[in-house]
Amino acid sequence: MISRREFAHISLSAGAVAGSAGAVAGCRRQRGDGYNGYAFVANQDGKAVAAVDLTAFAVAKHIALGDSPTEILAHPSKPLIYALAPASGKIYEIDAAKLSVTKKLWLGGEATTMLTEPGGGCIWVLSGPGKRLLRVAFDPLRVTSAIRLTGSVTAFDVGAYYSNGDWIGQAAVADGRAGTVVLLNLKTGHSGKVAELGGELGSIRFRSDGRSVLVASRERQQLTVVDSPGGGIVVRLPLAVRPDHFCFHPNGGQLFITGEGRDAVVVVFPYYVPEVAETVLAASRPGAMAATYSHLFVTSPQAGDVSILDITRRRVMAVTAVGAGPGYVAVTPDSEYALVLNESSGDMAVIRVAGLRPGRSKTAALFTMIPVGSRPVSAAVTSV
Repeated sequence: MISRREFAHISLSAGAVAGSAGAVAGCRRQRGDGYNGYAFVANQDGKAVAAVDLTAFAVAKHIALGDSPTEILAHPSKPLIYALAPASGKIYEIDAAKLSVTKKLWLGGEATTMLTEPGGGCIWVLSGPGKRLLRVAFDPLRVTSAIRLTGSVTAFDVGAYYSNGDWIGQAAVADGRAGTVVLLNLKTGHSGKVAELGGELGSIRFRSDGRSVLVASRERQQLTVVDSPGGGIVVRLPLAVRPDHFCFHPNGGQLFITGEGRDAVVVVFPYYVPEVAETVLAASRPGAMAATYSHLFVTSPQAGDVSILDITRRRVMAVTAVGAGPGYVAVTPDSEYALVLNESSGDMAVIRVAGLRPGRSKTAALFTMIPVGSRPVSAAVTSV
């Protein structure tokens, strides 16, 4: 039997050890549990895809392609990754469990952009260059149809709208040099009226319900809203910045825009009567973005940092130094980590959302930094 005195002595000793351990732990960076999956990073100059284990926060494997990938996306329901190499016109399928290439598909020529169809049934690829829209099935990985395009398409997006009990798939294609936008029916390939917007065009995105198309009128420094599927111009919204980068809130209710002209983020409400809600001072020469429900991560490529905005309050809560030339930003599906790819320094900065705390200093420490390869330009996250 242990006496009260012996029990007290044991308790005090244990408390001292725990206190000492706590003091040591308090001096170290507190790490989270991570995300049970991988981030697959396209290294354009490294001609490989880096598989980053998001529980160990380390590269598990460099998957050599012998090709220069620029875009990467995840299968909507299976542990598969697809990497596009534009110059060779190939798509590489990677098994996320085996960390190896399982299939290759040649598209018949150069290809510039690929997107997943709403609903996740297939991939659409701009090929030709800019002369064909290819439908690529997942299983088996093959081209099942092609839509011939007129003009020289520089950007496209895919969406769907609900009509008479069915979802109608569409593509919006922009000829950036001619200043035109055309809507296509993805099933029939038929095109609607040509929307003459004028001036140089940039990004193009469907609203989440497929009923509007939002177009970056870069030369006129406007956001042009086009009706879908009609193709008529709904409104032209003047902007405080040139619309170089688009980022939607996860619920589709807000569009964030950055670009040349001002160190700011423009917030647009795209529904009902589209309007500019606010222009928020943000990063120095802001670039690419990514959003969770509560935070917007805005890169500053020249400054080498990321500004983190509180979306509800619409103000910068912290700035984090991340590396040289931050560009693409991915967010884990649980919204717990932001993964920032540094093109110049060849690494991935990890920001832990739970570690963000607003304060007077408005600075936030990085969770960790992971070397990933030469010129990382795109990433996709999948669970395993």
